[in-house]
Amino acid sequence: MEYHESTRQQDMTEPLIRQDEKGSIISEEDDDLKPENPSQKGSPGVEWLSTAIAVWGSFQFGCCVHYTSPTQTAIRKDLNLSLAEYSVFASVLAIGAMIGGLTSGHISDLIGRKGTMRVAAAFCIVGWLAIGFTEGVLLLDLGRMCTGYGIGIFSYVVPVFIAEIAPKDLRGGFTSLNELMIQVGGSITYLLGTVLTWRMLALVGLIPSLMLILGMFFVPESPRWLVMVGQQREFEASLQRLRGKDADISFEASEIQEYTEKLQQMPQIRILDLFQKRYLHSVIIGVGLMLFKQFGGMSAIGSYASATLELAGFSSGKFGTIVIGLCQIPVTTIAVALMDRCGRRPLLLVSSVGTFLGTFLIGLAFYLKDHELVLKLIPMMVLAGVLIYLWSLASGIGSASWVIMSEIFPLNVKGAAGSLAIWANWFGSWAVSYTFNYLISWSSSGTFFLYSAVSAAAILFVAKLVPETRRRTLEEIQAHMLFSNSHS
Repeated sequence: MEYHESTRQQDMTEPLIRQDEKGSIISEEDDDLKPENPSQKGSPGVEWLSTAIAVWGSFQFGCCVHYTSPTQTAIRKDLNLSLAEYSVFASVLAIGAMIGGLTSGHISDLIGRKGTMRVAAAFCIVGWLAIGFTEGVLLLDLGRMCTGYGIGIFSYVVPVFIAEIAPKDLRGGFTSLNELMIQVGGSITYLLGTVLTWRMLALVGLIPSLMLILGMFFVPESPRWLVMVGQQREFEASLQRLRGKDADISFEASEIQEYTEKLQQMPQIRILDLFQKRYLHSVIIGVGLMLFKQFGGMSAIGSYASATLELAGFSSGKFGTIVIGLCQIPVTTIAVALMDRCGRRPLLLVSSVGTFLGTFLIGLAFYLKDHELVLKLIPMMVLAGVLIYLWSLASGIGSASWVIMSEIFPLNVKGAAGSLAIWANWFGSWAVSYTFNYLISWSSSGTFFLYSAVSAAAILFVAKLVPETRRRTLEEIQAHMLFSNSHS
């Protein structure tokens, strides 16, 4: 039976913009005046605990990505690496992450969200040990690829797990903690990299994965995954534990189960099936946000911040690295607080404007340097541009892209679609980090002007295509996306 038949559409779809009996639009504020869903009441303690343990994976993500920024000079010197060899080491993380991203959806659907996080942590542990004890480039690169595979899985399963356990009114903020902990991990790596050797820093990188493996013993499995695989009793127990023992979960449990049963009547989805009309809008949004984020310079500035500041005229990248490390966390914390208050779209728009301004300012500074103009101002212009970029990234598209990716895909395509979005993210990361040194050799100003052009395009993309998803259940969001696709 084709999905677009009217009976199936009526059951499966509910637009986000709704009307009352008189035809007036029901706003989000009107929703707030409705009686509260009883399943939302209760103690959020287990939800907070589960999220706090899961985001150790995000912390690990940040440590892995930013490891190369403070260690570049020392690793090249100790292991006698050429620029090309170090570029391979820096970018091979993304190759591993692309593989991890492609397999993450299938693994998480097969063994559950908790088991998948344990697998990712194990790969990161093996990778850090290889880097910490290597004596040559081969083991160095293999270790980096292992950590890449691990964080490729983390980058999918952590936001998905958090979105699936959180109530709708807290989901945006909870899922944004993923990005906050990525920034915390990256900032701590920046700071520790100024005082620790690169080998010791690699061994410190073991801590987040060990904490996550231990913490997984104390959190429930995702109730939405449990109902998807038919574990009814475990589903109800997990949801009750998350919402609190005194909470009435009957309404929420019924909604989740009913929607999941309807989705399971649909055929199994493969990657190529995602390009059918009914899913295309969701795929374009999920993949597009990841590509705009990466090709706007995220991995280049994140991985080579220290080298960029030295190129601008700082005697050492350490000063700028410390400033970056100290400033990113407060900005991301603000973004977490605003995600469920302001919504995803406004943060994405403001963030894209900020990343455009930041990269444009860096490009302008290097252009002036090339023409030997206002040379005394160049270092501070570049530092300001880097900070504006990183602040803007952390406050919007850096965090909101993960939130939206975890929200818009229906359960029956979440594995395949999420894997595709994660693959796109890490492909962009690899392409940008690998080409950065070569682009800088070509033109330092031109490199950042290219990044700014991508951010300008991202503004239009968000304005035209990305919907607002705050204060909606996952089932409402996903039904709306299917509805909009079938009527476009």
